[in-house]
Amino acid sequence: MNYVSTRGGGQPLGFTDILLEGLAPDGGLYVPQSYPSVDAATLQAMRCMSYAELAATVLGYFIHDIPSADLRTLVERTYTKVVFRSDDITPLHALEKDFYLLRLSNGPTLAFKDVAMQFLGHIFEYTLAKRGAQLNILGATSGDTGSAAEYAMRGKRGVRVFMLSPHQRMSAFQTAQMFSLQDANIFNLAVRGVFDDCQDMVKAVSADASFKAQQHIGTVNSINWARVAAQVVYYFKGYFAATQSNDQYVSFAVPSGNFGNIYAGHIARQLGLPIRKLVLATNENNVLDEFFRTGIYRPRRSQEVHATSSPSMDISKASNFERYVYDLVDRDPQRLAALWRTLETTGHFDLSSAAYRDKMAASGFVSGCSTHAQRLQTIREVYARYQTVIDPHTADGYKVALEQREPGIPMLCLETALPAKFSETIREALGRDADRPSGYENIEALAQRFEVMDADVAAIKTYIAAHTSD
Repeated sequence: MNYVSTRGGGQPLGFTDILLEGLAPDGGLYVPQSYPSVDAATLQAMRCMSYAELAATVLGYFIHDIPSADLRTLVERTYTKVVFRSDDITPLHALEKDFYLLRLSNGPTLAFKDVAMQFLGHIFEYTLAKRGAQLNILGATSGDTGSAAEYAMRGKRGVRVFMLSPHQRMSAFQTAQMFSLQDANIFNLAVRGVFDDCQDMVKAVSADASFKAQQHIGTVNSINWARVAAQVVYYFKGYFAATQSNDQYVSFAVPSGNFGNIYAGHIARQLGLPIRKLVLATNENNVLDEFFRTGIYRPRRSQEVHATSSPSMDISKASNFERYVYDLVDRDPQRLAALWRTLETTGHFDLSSAAYRDKMAASGFVSGCSTHAQRLQTIREVYARYQTVIDPHTADGYKVALEQREPGIPMLCLETALPAKFSETIREALGRDADRPSGYENIEALAQRFEVMDADVAAIKTYIAAHTSD
């Protein structure tokens, strides 16, 4: 299995090369040269596997340059009850017949990002040790990616993390999780702007080939293929938990900001997992919903991005969307690059023709959006009906899942975070704070370590260079 850029530049590379590379030198994203296929016998064998066994099997389709025994060791070290507070790692919670929550938020930062990020921490350390190399991770977060990355990388040999976040745009809990870390290899930079500004700077730094090579820059955002590959695993796990045989179909409802989580479902479907619908849910920042309804992709300007009560989805430019469009244009890098040039010059591109709309429908994607008032009402309804408290992002997904539910097809709503991370909204909806797991009671009171910076690429480069010279 080799990987190529969506924009056609460079030579095919192996998994460990793109693991450390992040963004491709031509500005594209790495994708497999072709999708592997899981045969019926393997799919049946997977049904009885533990999470770690399933992860080794699924990731084995994408990783051919790490010995299988070493890969098994890495996933066994990652997916433990100690880290994820559950033997199932991602347990399935039945709300009613054929309607479920897939609980992805049992990791150390109480968000789905932990499932992939904990694996990245181990595989980064393994690969760097093999190569005798160092890696300076530059990332952007709207809330959960940052803390998940920092908790996965803290104390790891050969790794530093420089995490950009939008200043005063995260919840108090999310902010405290990141900024309270005192590890010497963790650097938090609060950027005056929105998430898209942070993400644009990560891409700009990565596009400077000389600086990237000199400073050994890598990324843990979902532009890193390893993140997506690790997320594919829980689609298989959820499918097996919700079905009795492999001739059944299920649908997944996924709150989506940067398109990485639901894109992993697209990959699972390409591998052969029987997925009927991939239900994409957005908040008021509904660029992706607009695309799947109209075929027109029109990211908003920074000043047009709404600050909402599901802040991890306050994103206009979804990085992983480029990977999906690459499939829509029949994996033609010239066509893909032309679309992105059009996007840069006009602010949008148009795939509304019947041929493209048919391809979108064939890929299983449907979409919807949710407002603040609807999130509050959904949280209240879920609590009243099931005595279950869900976070505002999961509420976005639940609301759209109800709109797309089909009789006889199990619907799995992906839980993206525990409600404790968004107490302000839970308090508004239910009149009380969300329960917190043990150990997280007073996280906002911890001392915080961070620096506030302007959205200035040159300043970020100077900061990185100054803190990697030792």
